Amino acid sequence: MPEGNYVPGKIHSRIDRGRDGWLYFSTHRGSTRVTIDKYHYKGDWILRHHPSSGKTEIVSRGPVPKHCIPTSVLDPDRMIFYGGTASGDFRDKSVTFFAYDIKAKKVLHSVADGPYRYMIFVRSTGRVYYVNRDGGPLMRYDPATGKPPTKIKGTIGLRSATQETADGFVYTVSTRGDGSLWRFNTRTEEITNLGPAAVGGETYITSIDVDPSGRYLYYSPGAHGGGQRDGSPVVQFDVKTRKKKVIAFLHPFLRDKYGYVPLGTFGSAVDPKGDKVYITWNGNRAGVDRRGRLAFDTCALTVIHVPASERP
Repeated sequence: MPEGNYVPGKIHSRIDRGRDGWLYFSTHRGSTRVTIDKYHYKGDWILRHHPSSGKTEIVSRGPVPKHCIPTSVLDPDRMIFYGGTASGDFRDKSVTFFAYDIKAKKVLHSVADGPYRYMIFVRSTGRVYYVNRDGGPLMRYDPATGKPPTKIKGTIGLRSATQETADGFVYTVSTRGDGSLWRFNTRTEEITNLGPAAVGGETYITSIDVDPSGRYLYYSPGAHGGGQRDGSPVVQFDVKTRKKKVIAFLHPFLRDKYGYVPLGTFGSAVDPKGDKVYITWNGNRAGVDRRGRLAFDTCALTVIHVPASERP
């Protein structure tokens, strides 16, 4: 972009691979003071990256005019990019849901009261579900009908969600202060509260994964910092027995061995074999600052090897 024009501050969405082999994601502003006309702000971008060639392209600049795109999920089969926006004007609290057809390069739908944090994507049907707040109206978008999202029965906590399991379930977790686990039946749309996810004082969980068997969930509470107060735990939740188990405490282990404190995570994944859990951390290596705080200053990747005795 020309000097003085807005460019995105960060990637804040999911990073999903389409059937064409490209990775799709969206951008978000940095400061709330730059998404204004003075800096020629038109809206944030959908991008794609090709892992083999290293090429990155802009798919769309400002699919929702003058809105950032902190939330997304891609339908890799139908190549529809779903986004949840935030207005570039920090005084405007509106959130928009949109569906963008990547092949046709056009917005299919754009409606108010969109997903405030996350979306459930059901790969078997292509349907997308979201709420505009925890416990808010549950909305369904069905690409098969081509109609705008419609309200359906039920409420669910939805700060993060797993992929759909082979037996037709998606598991979600509600936002900070609650941290409840939920099960969503993708075939019947039945919702079940599975109880609290916390294992200590931290309740904020922004990434949750299910193993290939559909039996175990993995997550680490304390996403935006504070996880170390609980020992930076990697939690395994058995959906059959509804029992929690910490399979690894990464603090103070990583601090004592590597001088690194894992403070919280916004990204995790389970290996297709179910034997490893990958977690990216916001953490600290410099120690406490002048105010006595542990600030985010170093990102790290950990790989937790799940013992055979702890797998199906």
